[in-house]
Amino acid sequence: MNAITDIARALSTDAGASSIPTSLFGLPEQAPHERVLLAADAQTGLKAILAVHSTARGPAFGGCRLWTYDSELAALNDALRLSQGMSLKNALADLPFGGGKAVIIKPAGDFDRAALFAAFGRAVQSLDGAYITAEDVGTTTADMRGMQGQTSFVSGIPREGAFGGDPSPKTAWGVFVSIRAGVRQVLGRESLEGVRVALQGLGAVGWHLAEFLHQAGAKLLVADIDAAKVARAQERFGAQALAVQDILAADADVLAPNALGAALNAQSIPTLRARLIAGAANNQLATAADGDALQARGITYLPDYLVNAGGIISVAREYRGEGEEAAVMAEVGRIADRVTELLERVKREDSTPARVADAWARAKLVRPA
Repeated sequence: MNAITDIARALSTDAGASSIPTSLFGLPEQAPHERVLLAADAQTGLKAILAVHSTARGPAFGGCRLWTYDSELAALNDALRLSQGMSLKNALADLPFGGGKAVIIKPAGDFDRAALFAAFGRAVQSLDGAYITAEDVGTTTADMRGMQGQTSFVSGIPREGAFGGDPSPKTAWGVFVSIRAGVRQVLGRESLEGVRVALQGLGAVGWHLAEFLHQAGAKLLVADIDAAKVARAQERFGAQALAVQDILAADADVLAPNALGAALNAQSIPTLRARLIAGAANNQLATAADGDALQARGITYLPDYLVNAGGIISVAREYRGEGEEAAVMAEVGRIADRVTELLERVKREDSTPARVADAWARAKLVRPA
C-alpha cells in the first residue's frame, strides 16, 4: 500500500453540496462512525473508503462496492450511508457483527482488476479485523477470492466441501419472503398469484427475485438499463417491460427497488401507485422524512435493511464456518417473521415502518455486558 491517508487531508472539495456529509464522522441524526479509512495505491489506481460505523455487536461486517462516483465526497457519503445501514441490518438480523462498508472508486479506463483488489485486500488487512468485507454492487466472488492472499477478513467465497459463495440468491429470498408477508398484511392476500410486482433492476439479486416471484404466480413489470436483461425477463417470465424512468410509478401492487439508493425521494414519492414497497436496494429513502411521506400517501414501506439481510446472513454464517444451505435459507426465511412483527409494532405505536425499524435496530446496537 503506497498511502493510507488521513481523511481530513484526502477529501477533495469539488463535489456538489448534495454529496457533502454534514459531518466527517457520520450522518445527521445517526451515531458517529468509529473509524473511516481512506486507502490509496498509485500503482493500481486504488482509491477506497472503508467505513466502520459500529463494532458494538462485533467486528464491522459489510460488502465492498465498486462504482463510478461524481466525486470523492459523493463516494464518502455513500460509504457512510451504507455502513450505518449495515449496523441496523446486522442488529435486526441478530448477527454477532457490527456495521461497516467499503466503496472503491472505479478507476477510469482499463485497469488490472486483480491488482486493484489485492491492494484493497491490504487495506482491509490494515484494520486488523475491525472490518470484514464481502461482495456488493460491482464486485464478485472472484474478486473476494483474489483478496484471500492479502487478508483473511473476507467472505462470500465458494469453498470446497463447505457452505459459501455468491450471497445474491439469499438476499433475493429474504426480499421475496418479505414481499409475501407484506402482501398478506397490507393487501390481505394469502397468495402472490396475480399480484403485480414492479421490479426496478434485474441485476444478480433482482433476477433471482424475479424467479422466485414468477414461480409464486406474481405478474412482473420490469425495467433495467440493460435491454438484454429486460428481453430475457419478457421471454422467461412473461414480464411486461417498462422504461427505467417509468418503473417507480408503475401501476403495480408492490414496488421492489433493486438498483441504487435514494430512489424514494421528494420527486418520486408523489408519483408512486404501489401500496407496498420492499426491495433489495440499500438506502432506498433519500431522507428520513421520505418514510413519513410514504406513510402519508398510504404506502407501506418495508425498510431495506430489514428485508435485504439475506446476503449478510449468508456471508456471516460462511465466515464463522456455521453455514449449511438448508439452515441458512431457513434463517433467511425468518425475515418474514420480523416483517410481521414490524407491522404489528407500527400499529401499536401509531408510527411509520421506517421510524419503528430504526428504533428497534438501535436498541440492539449495544455492547454485550
